[in-house]
Amino acid sequence: MKFPAHFAYWAVFIGVCGHASSEFFAVLTGLSGPEVSVWRYLLGGLGLVVAGMALSNGAAMRAALSDGGLRFVMVSLIGVSATYLAFHWALDFATVIQVATVVTTIPIFVALANWVVNGERPGAVKLVTGALAVLGVALLITDGAVSDLAGAEGGAVYGVLLAAFCAAAGSFYSVLIKPDVGRHGALPVTAVSLMIGGIGLWVAVGLGWGLWVDPTTLFDRPAQQWSNILILALWNTTIGMLFWIGGLAAAPDITRASYLFFLKPVIAAVLALFILGQPITTLQSLAIVVVTGSVFVEMFWTRIESWRSRATTTG
Repeated sequence: MKFPAHFAYWAVFIGVCGHASSEFFAVLTGLSGPEVSVWRYLLGGLGLVVAGMALSNGAAMRAALSDGGLRFVMVSLIGVSATYLAFHWALDFATVIQVATVVTTIPIFVALANWVVNGERPGAVKLVTGALAVLGVALLITDGAVSDLAGAEGGAVYGVLLAAFCAAAGSFYSVLIKPDVGRHGALPVTAVSLMIGGIGLWVAVGLGWGLWVDPTTLFDRPAQQWSNILILALWNTTIGMLFWIGGLAAAPDITRASYLFFLKPVIAAVLALFILGQPITTLQSLAIVVVTGSVFVEMFWTRIESWRSRATTTG
């Protein structure tokens, strides 16, 4: 999907809003995390395949699958099925704010994944900001532990740990799938990969939880539920991905455009506070600052160094 350069950053922002509101609409479905993950990626993945056929080239999607073979399928099952099962399951235990904040650490985990997969050791700055991101996650775990000890329902610690697994697995997925994207394009690869992941989720949740989702029964559900399922699948997944991928591709500065992703916990916090009525605790607020701050420092480090050098020279 091609956007004009002057609209690129707005397109990325729309994609970020899709990402950031996914926790919110998942909670509104009223379904358990494992079940809602199946609905989201079966329908959303199908929507992205249809969009890929219309906007790119069906041959490119077939080539991505045939060239990648079993490796592509396995990467998709781990990177989509396992990642988003953990993501939605986390919402059964932790709050929208906690999950959104932990998932924002994905860029930090990407550096670790790149080190493990490609042998590219992260620099000192990435190690420091990674440690700060871990501190942010630790604050959320501490907050969850305090809630659990106080008798609150849900076991927030488990949710935070599942969200951390989601961030780590999603990061490894982005590194492992990168060669396929380079050969066949982001939209064809993402569309096929999400569809494979949706099928994997359907099988995993069916075998693990005994919940065999039947898409033909969607409109047999209460209107409020099926409408939120469709919003989660089509807006948060299909449309959100299209704008995110298309916006990044058209952006004059892709790195700067990707910074918008770090608005995710702020958007999620506003939605959770004002619509779901989920309060923001002091530790959660501090965790948002630590996590987003650490990622911003890592992304802007080159400019910070440049400013510091100029200040030293002029001083």
